[in-house]
Amino acid sequence: MYLLQAIEDFCSYLRIERSLSANTVSAYKSDLMQLASFAAGSDSNADSLLQELPLECITKELIESALARGVQNNISKRSQARALSSYRAFMRFLKMEGYIQENPLTSIESPKPGRYLPEVLSVEEVFRILNSINRGEANGTRNRAIIELLYSCGLRVSELVNLRIKDLFFKEHFIRVVGKGNKERLVPICDAAIEQIEYYLPQRWQLIQERRGAKRRADEEVLFLNRNGGRLTREMVFIIVKEAAAAAGIEKSISPHTFRHSFATHLIENGADLRAVQEMLGHASILTTEIYTHVSSATWMNDILLHSPLK
Repeated sequence: MYLLQAIEDFCSYLRIERSLSANTVSAYKSDLMQLASFAAGSDSNADSLLQELPLECITKELIESALARGVQNNISKRSQARALSSYRAFMRFLKMEGYIQENPLTSIESPKPGRYLPEVLSVEEVFRILNSINRGEANGTRNRAIIELLYSCGLRVSELVNLRIKDLFFKEHFIRVVGKGNKERLVPICDAAIEQIEYYLPQRWQLIQERRGAKRRADEEVLFLNRNGGRLTREMVFIIVKEAAAAAGIEKSISPHTFRHSFATHLIENGADLRAVQEMLGHASILTTEIYTHVSSATWMNDILLHSPLK
């Protein structure tokens, strides 16, 4: 059997039988395709050599060599551990399907990653980013609402782009979020976020009206729309965040997830219950949330609770 076909079969198994999200499946596939490229002696997934790779080329020695190259290239231990986890899952699948007799990875130990301390923004930096967005410009009201929601509710970017109008419960001050594994949770939403979304809704409705006569109508269920009335991509949200940070003069390397880190850190710094923060973030384990108790303390502004859903 060819390696590429086995990888496709594995991804189908993850999607159909394991019901994993498209992003998770994509991460597994990316790790395995990098391993295949290494086996072919090429850094290009499009190389013709990949098409001819037999499944048998994936050996313990090959994977150890790939991990060693990662060390030489200063790949983080966390990334190495994730890649090895992908390889192990792939090998378990191959053995389960009878493609291989023995799993060659049982004796390889995972790298022990150091504790990762995420980059966070101060409250003053968050306000600078929010205030850098001119609501009078095209998509200004939408972009301000996006960043307000990322911070005030601690959303993942995938959760934000999939948020629907019917998920908003402003009178009750919460939103319904579909997180990893299609698990739903209710997240409190503060007045500041509600206000920004309500500024945006008339612009959204105007776009929907304009697209009703077009060949491709707007997606009327999704909250945040692109200029053509479709669902925003994750990449577009990254661009929005980067441009707003640059306009605010923020030199830190940030992403949409930085607002999630900042949300959790600011709440815990101001005495929020760790279990409550875990539930709002949608973490399966409180150990994941506990990382925010180790983030270096800073002098936060006293008015943090103005943006806190716990106020």
